[in-house]
Amino acid sequence: MFKVLKTEGTARRGVFETVHGTVQTPAFMNVATCAAIKGGVSAFDMSEDLHTQVMLCNTYHLHLRPGDELVKKLGGLHKFTGWQGPILTDSGGFQVFSLSSLRKINEEGVTFNSHIDGRKIFMGPEESMKIQSNLGSTIAMAFDECVENPAEHEYSRQSCLRTTRWLKRCKNKMAQLNQTEGTVNPNQLLFGINQGCTYDDLRVEHMKTIADLDLDGYAIGGLAVGEPAEVMYHIIEQVEPYAPKEKIRYLMGVGTPANILEAVERGVDLFDCVMPSRNARHGHLFTWEGIRNLHNEKYKDDNEPIDANCQCPTCRRHSRAYVRHLIVSGEMLGQRLCVQHNLYFYNTLMEKIRENLDNGTFKQFKDSVVEKIATRI
Repeated sequence: MFKVLKTEGTARRGVFETVHGTVQTPAFMNVATCAAIKGGVSAFDMSEDLHTQVMLCNTYHLHLRPGDELVKKLGGLHKFTGWQGPILTDSGGFQVFSLSSLRKINEEGVTFNSHIDGRKIFMGPEESMKIQSNLGSTIAMAFDECVENPAEHEYSRQSCLRTTRWLKRCKNKMAQLNQTEGTVNPNQLLFGINQGCTYDDLRVEHMKTIADLDLDGYAIGGLAVGEPAEVMYHIIEQVEPYAPKEKIRYLMGVGTPANILEAVERGVDLFDCVMPSRNARHGHLFTWEGIRNLHNEKYKDDNEPIDANCQCPTCRRHSRAYVRHLIVSGEMLGQRLCVQHNLYFYNTLMEKIRENLDNGTFKQFKDSVVEKIATRI
């Protein structure tokens, strides 16, 4: 399913074959939390104009609304949304554990209150796998315990052990579901998640343990939650030697363009983050010249595109002045145009990364752009 085509240091250029299409890696997965990109961007926009390869949807939110059984009845996420490429669904673990005042954890799983109507819900490894099977995603994430960072070493150690036990249950349940008649996607893949907070010993030991389970892919979770970027990079460096070389690697919830460049250099293949769409809805745009805030008065009569080096639908058709007007006026079209631009930027950043890995020039490319694209104009 995954093949490394070329390496440059620890950085990897690969190809990931799935039942819903081929993913060229490194790749960014566009986050469609409730089966839609916030900001009025459709599945057809992503496939036709924005160079999207993978869509990511949220198990927790779709379980609550409209309900995974309904999505299954309607043919799974691909038919429901119109997106035909690969879809990754997260396990719901991060959302469940972020409801710290509303949940109770035990060995079986987590009981929590819905943030929508307060009703009690139980989710454990088997439940998460069943929900994701109903959604019919290409890739399902294992249900793990997301520990607050920082956390005590002993609690983190026990949490890693529990996450491993849950992972084994996820694997068994998925094998069963994939063989069940009427399953939306009988070829659904399972990724395990490395945890251990910012403790080197726990991270390494946990990766060694889950590597032995021969999963379809491996994620690094529990980072980009407030720790300094250098700490995140350090943890990736510690874990990378023990992640299976022949399996795809996913850094969850990351991040800024600079974060992505640094993590690619350290051997990561897949990324996701709400940042490009969330920032765009507030007029904060990523460009090859730096980060542009359209709320600035200087753009009021600026007839240039957001980025002269960009070929996204927004930059091809509209000026900074017009898009700024829409944003400050609260027009929904402004959010849509900005989200399209930021997603196009992220996806074409990944294309440039792949191109430079192909040419053996990734290090030079990274060093030439990493500071500039992170600078606020």
